[in-house]
Amino acid sequence: MPSAFQFQCHFVLIFLAASKGETRYLEVRDASEDEPFLLLSEDLKRELSAGQIYRRSLRCIDMLSIEGQFTFTADQPQLHCATFFIGEPEELITVDYDFVNIDCLGGDFLKVFDGWILKGEKFPSSLDHPLPTSQRYVDFCESGNIQRTIRSSQNVAMIFFRIHQPGYGFTITVKKNTNLFPCNVISQTPSGRFTMVIPHQHRNCSFSIIYPVVIKISDLILGHLNGLFLKKPSAGCAGVGDFVELLGGTGLDPSKMFPLADLCHSFHGSAQMKIGCENTVLRMVSSGKHINRVTFEYHQLDLQETENRKENSIEEFCFPSI
Repeated sequence: MPSAFQFQCHFVLIFLAASKGETRYLEVRDASEDEPFLLLSEDLKRELSAGQIYRRSLRCIDMLSIEGQFTFTADQPQLHCATFFIGEPEELITVDYDFVNIDCLGGDFLKVFDGWILKGEKFPSSLDHPLPTSQRYVDFCESGNIQRTIRSSQNVAMIFFRIHQPGYGFTITVKKNTNLFPCNVISQTPSGRFTMVIPHQHRNCSFSIIYPVVIKISDLILGHLNGLFLKKPSAGCAGVGDFVELLGGTGLDPSKMFPLADLCHSFHGSAQMKIGCENTVLRMVSSGKHINRVTFEYHQLDLQETENRKENSIEEFCFPSI
């Protein structure tokens, strides 16, 4: 049976569990039969390729992986609503306010968050995001016409809103833009291949896979400068400014997960690990002094698998979150 966290992330069944100023925390509600990512059918893809704009109404709890224009109109008081947006790893999300008719003075709100929040846990974590937490929120009731276009810093974003009066609502347009150097990413699928490059930037980047997985790192370059590999300390990653770590846990925030392995030496080859956690994160820490790169592939772990792969692998394990 899927865990509570997997229900949260796969079905986005959440509600806002706060009032007044504390409207940033989300909780699980109930199960849904909708697929987690509302992918396009082939017919709809052909229509969109012909230049048509995809349009549909938003549900109170929704998830979108496509571009288009989306409208929400309350048919009754809607007090705990959210829409999650996700793109491909190399895409950024842009949200445009086309039309907003809400009663800010009456307690309505419409906020965009740069990332995702589930049960108070953020992705990217505060350690990995370029902006302080307070600047990751854009409140329409505070900004109004001043900021009607908001762009995410990674491939995920969300809006959450409260509307008291039937007939009130809003229309937004969601677009995607290319991100030349993807940093923080949530994978849409339980399998894939990705190369993360941090070119002379002092930042931390996390790639999150919300499944138990087998992950194989095939290429790791740390401290690459002018064609030379800088020598790394012989023992451990303590004090090293550039390294990769594998994390596992049952929540969304990488900073609250357990460290499972550290890699601080460049290599070409294969390093494989089976991680039975509900969420697996590969996180690169970069000092900004070098060009760092890691290539990895992953696929969902078969929990019935009994084969013990000894070569370049570590036994499957996962620690509970604290």
